[in-house]
Amino acid sequence: MIVHLKKSLTTSEVQTIADELKAIVITNPDKYVLITPSALKELSSKYTSVTEAVFPMSSDIQLASADYLKNKREVLLGKGVVIGGNTHHTAIIAGPCSVESEEQIESSAQLMQKLGISTLRAGCYKPRTSPYSFQGLGLEGLKLLAKMREKYKLNIITEVRDATHIEEVIEYADIIQIGAKSMYDHGILRRCGKTNKPILLKRGFGTTLQEFVQAAEFILSGGNENVILCERGIRTFETKTRFTLDLCGAAYLKEYTNLPVILDPSHAIGYAYGVPDLSKACMAMGVDGLLIEVHPNPKIALSDASQQLNHEQFSNLFTSLKNLANAIDRKIV
Repeated sequence: MIVHLKKSLTTSEVQTIADELKAIVITNPDKYVLITPSALKELSSKYTSVTEAVFPMSSDIQLASADYLKNKREVLLGKGVVIGGNTHHTAIIAGPCSVESEEQIESSAQLMQKLGISTLRAGCYKPRTSPYSFQGLGLEGLKLLAKMREKYKLNIITEVRDATHIEEVIEYADIIQIGAKSMYDHGILRRCGKTNKPILLKRGFGTTLQEFVQAAEFILSGGNENVILCERGIRTFETKTRFTLDLCGAAYLKEYTNLPVILDPSHAIGYAYGVPDLSKACMAMGVDGLLIEVHPNPKIALSDASQQLNHEQFSNLFTSLKNLANAIDRKIV
């Protein structure tokens, strides 16, 4: 249950009520918000005089639920770029899997600027399956991304692998990505709830939609309203593709949550040949963004080489996506 308390209450009065209801408190400019376990369906009449609104919930998808907020939340990615709400904006977020060198990431930044894309993605701390593969440049990579941001006027998104370097990522990035392998890391989730920077939360490949959105609730209940959901493929019985992009799940998230939804076709299929078709299908759904991996020379990429488009392939895809966006009355940002 979500309870809006009157702002006229004192902090101690609010905390007393929160303790009685075993609730989390969020302080907004015009009200106090309490979130109790969803098992609570009815509020005692003794709280009537201090409440402004009460929202019983069917599950612990609460702050993210469309039953709570009918309209999508607006999220400012940076530099005036907004998604969600009533904007009809679709953000194209592109760049290599990893920062590998200054030359490589600068070539990527130049392409984004040339195409008019506002947000550059690249990993600096890589949560790899094998300990013997490239693990990322770490802080050096973050500094290179910051350099590209200033030089090419781009927003930067990069991933937090674990809680040991989360402060560095929050300091350098405009948008913080929580990867599929880190989705259950409560240290990351709770710390991201304490910043106001946008958080892009990726769905774990073995995670139900309920579990996915409840992970987002940890961030929202910490006070950060700027949360974006990212579907990036789930593990099924199929072995011919890396994962299966759950477009049914994306439709559910659009209908039943109030958070912007971004799709990642690159990680879903795992092979560059399928990324253009999947990207077009995603755009046709009218989602809030696409996350696409692009590398100057995928053949020599140090991570996820098979799924990254080269610059020519991506440029051609981007032209098609612009045409599709126009056809469904959306604007690429």
